[in-house]
Amino acid sequence: MTDLPAPVRDAHDLSAPATKPARPFFSSGPCAKPPGWSAAELATESLGRSHRSKIGKTRLAYCIDLMRELLNLPDTHRIGIVPGSDTGAFEMAMWTMLGARGVTTLAWESFGEGWVTDAVKQLKLDPTVIRADYGQLPDLTTVDWSTDVLFTWNGTTSGVRVPNGDWIPDDREGLSFADATSAVFAYPLPWDKIDVATFSWQKVLGGEGGHGVLILGPRAVERLESYTPAWPLPKVFRLIAKGKLAEGVFKGETINTPSMLAVEDAIFALEWGKQIGGAAGLIARSDANAAALDKIVAERDWLGHLAADEASRSKTSVCLTVAGADEAFIKTFAGLLEKQGAAFDVAGYRDAPAGLRIWCGATVDTADIEALGPWLDWAYATAKAA
Repeated sequence: MTDLPAPVRDAHDLSAPATKPARPFFSSGPCAKPPGWSAAELATESLGRSHRSKIGKTRLAYCIDLMRELLNLPDTHRIGIVPGSDTGAFEMAMWTMLGARGVTTLAWESFGEGWVTDAVKQLKLDPTVIRADYGQLPDLTTVDWSTDVLFTWNGTTSGVRVPNGDWIPDDREGLSFADATSAVFAYPLPWDKIDVATFSWQKVLGGEGGHGVLILGPRAVERLESYTPAWPLPKVFRLIAKGKLAEGVFKGETINTPSMLAVEDAIFALEWGKQIGGAAGLIARSDANAAALDKIVAERDWLGHLAADEASRSKTSVCLTVAGADEAFIKTFAGLLEKQGAAFDVAGYRDAPAGLRIWCGATVDTADIEALGPWLDWAYATAKAA
């Protein structure tokens, strides 16, 4: 006789479940540290040293080399560590490369809207804006690739992603700018389709905030070397020296002083990722976590996915709807879980529809996602009874 699946916990049961997630860190940024992480495990030889010293430059270059290896990044693409997290990296790309031709901005969540604001109000570019509501993806076939195109590969605040890179033509005239902060290390990215990509260590790697990563394809480098924007550039945005790309930036010679502690933390995460199988291992862990959460949702009629289309549903920042919930209910719901130490930071983003957001990136353990289900039942029942 085969074992029957365990029944879903009674949503009216107000007794707390016996088992908690071992690591109840479900924040969508900064995200859970890698399993086995400890500050005592970080290398310290670069701490207290100049980032311009031999050891400083060696560790920065090693971090870049690890990122290239795990991302399967081709030699045609440069990768650099820049200030300001993903936001700083993406704005660096916008300020240095936009304005050479028309611009199209795609927005289906708050960070995409942020790039619209930058393009319209700060750079005054009069872009074509293609929008979709939270939980939806715009019609990608309507994008005019004679323009530069800005989009988020995986919308952290809406749980919506582009399904793949097939919608990006090989013969595009404009550049593709991908804010990929919740996508790198979680999906196999088609680098031939991406001219500019940005991310931060604080997402799938579970690293510290404050530093961004800028990836440039050859077409982006050509743009930088052939085009000078009409507006002034702050020092931290300057990637050109004497008309040529400042190659040192992409070898670890950062524009401003980085935190070597954050760099060592990122190296720890990257080495862990390499040990579990590189990009394939990290992607497999994210896939398993998303599948475990999807099973929890399918078993509960009061839970749903904000992104209804599975093909464009995030496997990292998974956004959920809660029947009858408003912002106050979600605040109570998330507060109950935090007080019990069962789940931290699971309320949806402040600008998104009221709901939950569960991070399913590679640094989360699938067993902790599975243990979360009964606690969601408990918090839902308890919040309803309050």
